[in-house]
Amino acid sequence: MIAQVLAAALTLAASQAPVSFSSSGGPQVALPFPTGTTQTYNIIQWDPNQLPRIYERSDQLPLTDEELTKLSQAGFEPAQLVKMIEERRCACDASADGLIKLKKAGVDKTVLAAVSRHGIAPNRELDLLVTMDFTGESRVAREAFLYFFVDDGDLTRVFSANITDLLQRRNRHETTVDRSDILVARTVRRVQLSGRVPLKTYGKHNVLVVASASPTLTHPSQLTPQERAKSQSYTFDYPRASLMSLCRLTAGYRRDAVLNYKWNFEGSRFECEWN
Repeated sequence: MIAQVLAAALTLAASQAPVSFSSSGGPQVALPFPTGTTQTYNIIQWDPNQLPRIYERSDQLPLTDEELTKLSQAGFEPAQLVKMIEERRCACDASADGLIKLKKAGVDKTVLAAVSRHGIAPNRELDLLVTMDFTGESRVAREAFLYFFVDDGDLTRVFSANITDLLQRRNRHETTVDRSDILVARTVRRVQLSGRVPLKTYGKHNVLVVASASPTLTHPSQLTPQERAKSQSYTFDYPRASLMSLCRLTAGYRRDAVLNYKWNFEGSRFECEWN
């Protein structure tokens, strides 16, 4: 029975394939290839020396410009430095200015070529994780908007959050933390948001975190004296290249001692991690 089924399937498949007839009169299956000019290649003639090199990566952190300069000035051979860069990569400034700086520091040209090839891709943006903690049972925030300002060369990037709208919806990364002690039980509603902050300039950046009642701020100069007094300022050094670029912003709100239905902005914390 099984043999009959297989024979029927093979007969059906053969009947559906395009069939032509040779000069001898026998059937010939037409293959789905063009019938024009053909070209033949003998792959034995291919050069095995052209295979791409395979690098064994090290678990060590990538080298930096400063470390590369120090090793070069300490007498390490260019071949040794190239091997280190191949194995560890390089969180270096591979721009024209960066390579010129390394050359002036005495780094060999073969090492500069390895930096250009194996350097980690330059940063274009940083990942920002925002955590907002609301301690106590309240309904609205006294200042309804949280602002995050960061300077980027001749541009000020402005990020804002409408706290009222945020608290009216559930966030899938939201948790409720019961921080209770022997006498007092406190409930903390924790809301987390993540996104990316584009940055076009490297080096030092200034950050300002502030709560405001205004929904239309576009620059820190528009803050009132009271809002500026309660703001927190931070600085971070944005590297040209790094294994990771993660910054964390934490903002804390606490229930007002008098108006229990309102939260007060208590402050923030900002930190970044690169390697």
